[in-house]
Amino acid sequence: MVKIKSTEDKIVHAAKTVFIRKGMDGARMHEIADEAGINKALLHYYFRTKNKLFERVFTIVFRDVFKVLEQGVTQEMDFEPFLENFIERYINLLKSKPYIPHFVIHELNRKPERIVEQMQNSSFKKQHLFDLIQKAVDDGVIRPIHPVHLITNIIALCIFPFVAKPIIIGFVLDGDQKKYRDYISERTEEVTTFVKHAILLKRKDEA
Repeated sequence: MVKIKSTEDKIVHAAKTVFIRKGMDGARMHEIADEAGINKALLHYYFRTKNKLFERVFTIVFRDVFKVLEQGVTQEMDFEPFLENFIERYINLLKSKPYIPHFVIHELNRKPERIVEQMQNSSFKKQHLFDLIQKAVDDGVIRPIHPVHLITNIIALCIFPFVAKPIIIGFVLDGDQKKYRDYISERTEEVTTFVKHAILLKRKDEA
């Protein structure tokens, strides 16, 4: 359960709930005020416009994403521990905050430049990640693959089960919620194993 520390925190938490449910365009300030349990005048005291409030929520959501990316990548890390760490952290983030993919996809369709700007302004150094992957290729640890392809493949494998949750539950798993929870609990190991089998090269002493 989220502990709300102040009126402003309460507003931001409520706004996130409404924005996730209705998107930026569909959300109304009075709905956010109702969700926060305050009157509209108090909401406007803290945030004069819906856009300002959305910017705050959007920044918080992306901060969570980039925190995971930053913690999952260090220049000193070997490739295989990096891979395991990255997938585990990313899927755990999505488990704890499954609204993130839908939130990001909605904003990609509405205002993609906002996402690009957030990425450019973040402290995450994508070149560290690219260099780590390229070193693994050069050292013969993984098969030749462009870092961009590898990262997008991994992210897609992690995100899709959350984006397609209604389809997976309703069609693939015949409406069984427990089977979906079990499926998600297995996802970290399945994705990690799949990617390793796809790209890792056997060492001579393992051949």
